[in-house]
Amino acid sequence: MGTALLKIKLMPNSVEVDFEEIKAKAKAIVEKGEGKRCTFEEEAIAFGLKALIVSFDIDEEINLEPIEEGLGKIENINSAQVIDMRRAFG
Repeated sequence: MGTALLKIKLMPNSVEVDFEEIKAKAKAIVEKGEGKRCTFEEEAIAFGLKALIVSFDIDEEINLEPIEEGLGKIENINSAQVIDMRRAFG
């Protein structure tokens, strides 16, 4: 069993979205799905719109779909997409 490092991009449906509220909900979803070390970064898209990048570690054997679906169902989030998945070494 190994550890996977993931990044999931959350696209909000407007520029007026409260990222602090979304971060709290996203962290709860990731932790419920057994993800660890959840961190966030904002990525500028265009015209004031920003995406939220959720990064976390998870055991490779755990099904990722419930986490991805849960993140996509957060209020004011238009889509959730895995943008990076790597195996951790060391």
